[in-house]
Formats: sequence, C-alpha cells, structure tokens
Amino acid sequence: MDASHHGLKIGIALGGGAARGWSHIGVLRVLAEEGIVPDMVAGTSIGAVVGGCLAAGKLDDLEEFARSLTRARVLGLLDFSLGASGLIAGEKLRQLLQEDLGGLRIEELPMRFGAIATEITTGHEIWLTRGRLLRAVQASYALPGIINPVRIGNRLLVDGTLVNPVPVSAARALGADVVLCVNLNGDLKLRGTTIQSIEDAYDDTEAETPEAEEENGRPGFLGPMLDMADNVADSLRGRDPARRVAPGMAKVMLDAFNITQDRISRARLAGDPPDLMISPKLAKIGLFDFHRADEIIALGAQATRRAMPDIRELLAEAKALAAAMR
Repeated sequence: MDASHHGLKIGIALGGGAARGWSHIGVLRVLAEEGIVPDMVAGTSIGAVVGGCLAAGKLDDLEEFARSLTRARVLGLLDFSLGASGLIAGEKLRQLLQEDLGGLRIEELPMRFGAIATEITTGHEIWLTRGRLLRAVQASYALPGIINPVRIGNRLLVDGTLVNPVPVSAARALGADVVLCVNLNGDLKLRGTTIQSIEDAYDDTEAETPEAEEENGRPGFLGPMLDMADNVADSLRGRDPARRVAPGMAKVMLDAFNITQDRISRARLAGDPPDLMISPKLAKIGLFDFHRADEIIALGAQATRRAMPDIRELLAEAKALAAAMR
C-alpha cells in the first residue's frame, strides 16, 4: 500500500519523550513492512532525531546505535558541564550525530522534514524546515536546564516539547493529505484532577528534620549536577528514582516536565487532531532508559501492528475520497 500507488501524501508526526522515542523506530519499521512510507515527517525532540534520520536515509544506522547502548555507554555520553545553561553540554551527542547527519541540509533531503523547537526568550514555536539538519535536531532535543540551548541565527532554541509535543500541525503544513502521529505519552498515568483543599500534615513550629533538608536537593553549586547524576544512575541501574527518600532537583524537574508535556499534548491534539494516533504502551519506560532499545522498539512495533486494521481502513477511505474529488 505504498503512498505513491494511491496518490496520497502521507505525513507522520513523531512526538517527544526522551528514551521512549526509540519506539518510533518500531513504528516506522512496521509501516515500511506494510508498504507505507511517509512522504513527510515532523518531529519534536527525540522524534526529531528519529524523523531526521528517516528523512536522511539513516534510520538503519540510528537503530544499530540504539540497540548497541548499554547502561555504561549511556552514562558515558552524559558530559556534565559547569557554568553553562544546562547540566549536559551535549557535545558527545552532537559528535555521534555528526557522523550521519553532519553536512546535510533539510531542503536537500529526499523526504520533507521539519523539526520543532521553542525560542526560549519569547516562547515562539519554531519550525525548522531549512538549513543544517544536525543543528535543527539538536535544537529540538535541547531539554531546558538539562541540555544547553542551541543558537540558530539570532534565536536561542530549546526543546520543542514545550510548545508542540506531537507536531501534527507541522506534518499537515508540510503538505500531508493524511497524518499519522505517534504519541509517546498516551499510556502514561498523568490524568490529574483538581483537589480543592488538603490538610496540612505538619506543624509549622516543628523543627526541620535532616530528611526534610535533603528533599531540597544537595546544597552548593554542584548540588543540581550530583542530583542529576544520581537520578540518571538510578534509572540506568533499574531502580526507580522516585523511591529514593529525597528526590533531587533533576527528578523534580523531569517529573514537572512530564506533567507539562502531557497537558500540552492533550490540548494540542484536541485542537490539531491527527487522522490516526499510535500510542505505544510505554508507562514502564523511564526517560533515561536509552539502554532498553530492544524492548522499546518492540513496543512501538506492537502498537503499530494493533493499529494496522484502522490504518488500512483510513488510507482506503482517503484514497476513495481523493478519487471522487478528481
């Protein structure tokens, strides 16, 4: 069911979600097996990494790299930096991507591509559809406070999940007749509600305990970086950072980012709905579980196989409608 056979232009929007984004590879593999190759791809954060590699014909290389990751190798890629805008400089990640994406320009790719970033000073949603592919991808995954922002032209850019976690609107704007999307947060249990009042469980006059002090994270200039390292190490060792007695700053920051991303995703998808959404079951996958690529890719493939009857029906209906309008 190749898109070129029925005249439809198929777009795919790949959402953000850190390590959960390896599931995009499984989604794309199953679609390709079914003869469905997107004509255009829009990606946010890890979705921009996978989408950029797809558009550049480098998905095989990315999958090989993802499957080769171990806990130790992931830790080795985290180049903690002092006195910068993020806890991770990102230079090691850039060097890895340079091998496959360096020198490529978006407008010269065989597939239309757009990466979503956020301008940190204004909050503008920036669609990167021209220029150097590597810089566009870097800007899209620059998680605020974690990875250094990326300057493109006169704009300082960070992770696109702040404004458009699942870029359906961008995929449609690139010219897609039918848009499929992959939502990496659809399985997360973040359906918060409003609690109007809670009981104060502590006496304000009670002396602060050592445990309470620890909840604020380590003191001093290196505190946030050490908190970050502990939380990443916990995740990579298979321990849940949330079960530590006192969560560090990075854990609180990432949890807050997850909640924000979920709320924005639901709002944006309600306003810019895809024609069909694929939601892999990723609730048990941590943001830093990059070493679990085999499992994560398989979850993406499973979700796509479950959705294939609906995808076939959608494309058949779209083909019939297009033919009737000629």
